[in-house]
Amino acid sequence: MVMVGTAAAAAAGRAALLLWLVLALADLRASAAADCNFPAVFNFGDSNSDTGGLSATFGAAPPPNGRTFFGVPSGRYCDGRLVIDFIAESLGIPYLSAYLNSIGTNFSQGANFATAGSSIRRQNTSLFLSGFSPISLDVQSWEFDQFMNRSQFIYNNKGGVYRQLLPKADTEEVETIIPDLMERLTSVVESVLWHGGKYFWIHNTGPLGCLPYALMHRPDLAAPMDDAGCSVKYNKVAQLFNLRLKETVASLRKKHPDAAFTYVDVYTAKYRLISQAKKLGFDDPLLTCCGHGGRYNFNLNIGCGGMALVNGTWVAVGACDDPSKRVSWDGVHFTEAANKFVFDQIASGALSDPPMALRQACHSRGAQ
Repeated sequence: MVMVGTAAAAAAGRAALLLWLVLALADLRASAAADCNFPAVFNFGDSNSDTGGLSATFGAAPPPNGRTFFGVPSGRYCDGRLVIDFIAESLGIPYLSAYLNSIGTNFSQGANFATAGSSIRRQNTSLFLSGFSPISLDVQSWEFDQFMNRSQFIYNNKGGVYRQLLPKADTEEVETIIPDLMERLTSVVESVLWHGGKYFWIHNTGPLGCLPYALMHRPDLAAPMDDAGCSVKYNKVAQLFNLRLKETVASLRKKHPDAAFTYVDVYTAKYRLISQAKKLGFDDPLLTCCGHGGRYNFNLNIGCGGMALVNGTWVAVGACDDPSKRVSWDGVHFTEAANKFVFDQIASGALSDPPMALRQACHSRGAQ
């Protein structure tokens, strides 16, 4: 099974569409009606599914990240678990180790190539100037190639402990680059297919116009707002991207009838949470838990865990008292509670095309 998902953020005065992709190798010995057995999962993407890649490479995510579930920062930009963590739990496999993390990793049931700040396209700049990671989707694909080649060589020739650690085999500007993004996505998917991936669970992008970061970065571009307080323009870009993504998935399904492609409407799950937050037991869905100041408790220049000058004294930017009541963790990422809600919405397959539950996605092969 391959699960594919997209996420979006606003930067440099334009929306930058990011992507994460999960590859799971399935064992289909069970009957068509039974749950699939996915012994290994490989994830590609950005901060929505990064379990420690950026933290290991460019500096650890500081406290209070990790406070709700792990008790300490775990490389995730969240107070606890991400959607990819809930996916791993539901499939009965360990949380995915970051490929770039050299400490405490276990690749026996997959690896995570996602890195916060990554995009589908290469960035002709540095992380420190633009905020974008140099580890774009094609770089993650090359890492995957290297991982597969080297791990199989070590597995076959070294044995011993390695057999326990390694597995078997602006808005207008954004609109104009979407075709190129789809071509790059198709290229990566077909590269994964070449490596033996067959089962794809593909997430579309969420409502980027509901991110406090997007609303604060360029208020002039964010207006007007809808009833949920989200940017209509930014969300229209996300919706257009999702339309093209769904078309691309349909094309891949026709081109590769032996593979299974499940398109998952994460946008609807996230917007449902934001627009109905109080009804669902959350408070203001646009109010950041770990932040400082302003309408959204968010400052573009002071991130979660950073230092802010308050009444002449430098203090650390900490988290709200109860992250489980907030949707937004740090203005860009969701809290663990919000991630759990999204996972519960999509795991059953109710928001999927075809309507296939996560644990049965290997059976959607050939569906139109």
